[in-house]
Amino acid sequence: MPFSPYALARPFLFGLDPETAHDLTLATLARVQHTPLQWAYRRPLVNDPVSVAGLRFPNRVGLAAGLDKNARCIDGLGAMGFGFVEVGTVTPKAQPGNPKPRMFRLPEAGALINRLGFNNGGLEAFVSNVQRASFRQQGRILGLNIGKNAATPIEQATNDYLTCLDGVYPHADYVTVNISSPNTKNLRALQSDAALDALLGALAERRERLAATHQRRVPLFVKIAPDLDPAQVDVIAATLRRHGMDGVVATNTTLSREAVQGLNHGTEAGGLSGAPVLAMSNRVIAQLRSALGPSFPIIGVGGVMSADDAVAKISAGANLVQIYTGLIYQGPQLVMDAANAIKKHCHPRP
Repeated sequence: MPFSPYALARPFLFGLDPETAHDLTLATLARVQHTPLQWAYRRPLVNDPVSVAGLRFPNRVGLAAGLDKNARCIDGLGAMGFGFVEVGTVTPKAQPGNPKPRMFRLPEAGALINRLGFNNGGLEAFVSNVQRASFRQQGRILGLNIGKNAATPIEQATNDYLTCLDGVYPHADYVTVNISSPNTKNLRALQSDAALDALLGALAERRERLAATHQRRVPLFVKIAPDLDPAQVDVIAATLRRHGMDGVVATNTTLSREAVQGLNHGTEAGGLSGAPVLAMSNRVIAQLRSALGPSFPIIGVGGVMSADDAVAKISAGANLVQIYTGLIYQGPQLVMDAANAIKKHCHPRP
């Protein structure tokens, strides 16, 4: 194991309130991402190219949305060896999110609970930050994740998604439609049959117009929850196909607390991420693969805390893997370790 400055920084960061540590880390990355100080966390990019949804990914390991909601640190995060980075969730208007405290560590379980609630600076600031990043010019893939404002009635949610799609489309390699955060009231209702059908129908129609205008067809992914029964997953799979969606991100955080019963902060409201989500997420991935066939793109996310966990996502049926909570617990070395393990798994030597 090479020397890791993160091993020295982690005790300090874990001594802080989780959101304070999060904000401090992003502020530091934003300051040093274009300076020689990047050496402290830079990792080599594992070369394991793969084509998914018409895009060529340098390797199969990406950053999940939610860590860099305002797209301030795309280049700094990319320097950790990610083949792709997804930022957001962005909403049309700036919003503060839910009241603090709203982020909690459960180290005994390798987990986090958050109820941040799409706190972000709004679409205009987000796009401005995206435009300043050089990540895409390096040949790597950038995903932009869109959502609805908390104040927007669920009946009018489609308007928020269309506004965000219009704004991010020219600057994205792919766009993810987040309908699965548990921290915006009623948002997960958009995963139901009729609501999902209406939303994806409107987005598909708008995408065709944007593709004609920009002379470029940007893939659309949909991010779903792990808290779905098999019948719900089958309905979602059929709806994704019906509206020509290009892929699915499985999964978001869970509302389940079964794995953290009795732990400090285990009963906090919000989405649980980290190790307890791995098996739940992998079950949904496997069912989606069965329902969608061998070629439909799936990004697997949830509970990747080790290289073996990343390989398990691929084995379950994912084409690509994303990391969030694992990065907080393990640091940037996890990115390279996961990418190397997947490369070895997908291209075993004779």
